[in-house]
Amino acid sequence: MRTNLVLRFAAAGLICMTPLKTWSQGVASWSAAVPASATAAPKASKQADRTLGKQVRAALASNRSVNAANISVRASSGAVTLYGTVPDQAQIDKAADIAGGVAGVISVKNRLTVQRAFDQ
Repeated sequence: MRTNLVLRFAAAGLICMTPLKTWSQGVASWSAAVPASATAAPKASKQADRTLGKQVRAALASNRSVNAANISVRASSGAVTLYGTVPDQAQIDKAADIAGGVAGVISVKNRLTVQRAFDQ
């Protein structure tokens, strides 16, 4: 009787473990089928975006006609977006021109605003 009970538990355990093993093998074989270039492409794209953003920030910082202290830059596949505040409208236009002149910039979306004085 006891042997029969042990065999039933062993059989139940094998039945329960079989689907888990099959599922885990399916996942492992799927991840092995993903080409290496598919994971490398997003990393290269992010690095290119970071580099472009740094180049635009450097161009803005080196130009004395724009106060770049409150300007943030985001780059994505050559499209650059400027965020932040500047003291006057002329600097908004100048910042967009500077960003557009950086090599690799395809388009510039200007989200800069004029910073209001505290007494207004």
